[in-house]
Amino acid sequence: MISYGQAITDRRIRFGLVGCGRIAQNHLGAIDRHLERAELVAVCDVDGDARSRAAEVSGAQPYGSLNELLSASDADIVVLATPSGLHAEQTIQIARSGRHVMTEKPMATRWEDGKRMVQACDNAGMRLFVVKQNRRNATLQLLKRAVDKKRFGRIFMVTINVFWSRPQAYYDSAKWRGTWEFDGGAFMNQASHYIDLLDWLIGPIESVQAYTGTLARNIQVEDTGVMAVRWRSGALGSVNVTMLTYPKNLEGSITIVGEKGTVRVGGVAVNEIQHWEFSQPDPEDDPLVEKASYETTSVYGFGHPLYYDNVIRVLRGEDEPETDGREGLRSLEILIASYLSARDGRRVSLPLDY
Repeated sequence: MISYGQAITDRRIRFGLVGCGRIAQNHLGAIDRHLERAELVAVCDVDGDARSRAAEVSGAQPYGSLNELLSASDADIVVLATPSGLHAEQTIQIARSGRHVMTEKPMATRWEDGKRMVQACDNAGMRLFVVKQNRRNATLQLLKRAVDKKRFGRIFMVTINVFWSRPQAYYDSAKWRGTWEFDGGAFMNQASHYIDLLDWLIGPIESVQAYTGTLARNIQVEDTGVMAVRWRSGALGSVNVTMLTYPKNLEGSITIVGEKGTVRVGGVAVNEIQHWEFSQPDPEDDPLVEKASYETTSVYGFGHPLYYDNVIRVLRGEDEPETDGREGLRSLEILIASYLSARDGRRVSLPLDY
């Protein structure tokens, strides 16, 4: 059993944030929602303008490098909102400095890197949290409860669609975007949270078969991909992803077909319950199904504050982590399997390691 040290109960949890770009705004907003239990003490970015803006908004001390932040700040936990390919080495460095780590999705771009991150945090007795904020969205929480209650009976088929739009200007906005080393493609980056639903909602996967294509964007990685999935339960499914939808984001959805129920959660980012039908009624259905849907202008949803609540409670010794490093490896394994399948033209069985 790993010992994670003493709980922090006599003061606010001190956070440091590395990476002050696109997704960092969600982290700034989430910490601001928990100021009675948490504070942002440090922000870091190699881009001076982004760093200054984050420091001005948050009041945190700015640093130009992770080395500086770790040397000079008193952060208890460091949040990584940096390019995905940097997460592994940064996580290892942070853990060895005696701090906990929270990393944005995907936790890494390589399978071995993900395992090294978990091992480094274990060795240092530090927590590793992997952000899966979409799990906290009201629509998916309701769906998760229906699956856990076995309301579907035997699940026969699952379909996930992510039909979004990322123009060439999006990839050109930073050199790391659209690269194998730092980013990953439509599966790994944009659809990462949807890949997470395959295991979290439905269960362990037996095998995948994928095809990927770079059809319209000038990038190293795929802008479009399809994946066939077989679960150990026998259920079949597919994941269909493209960043080429004209003229804007259209759909982020999951449909589950079972012997006793059929559900479709759609909208632009699984924010609308569009079909909810089961053979047996449930007291939750009428009041909660209607209330679960919400309007959103962002594919990120509203789960970051709820995710932070769990992290804070864990560090205070009040809860267990919802998505730790080992949980993060489950979706990374599926992503890596899909890329191996597409590269080699073969079905890839899970787990990758025996």
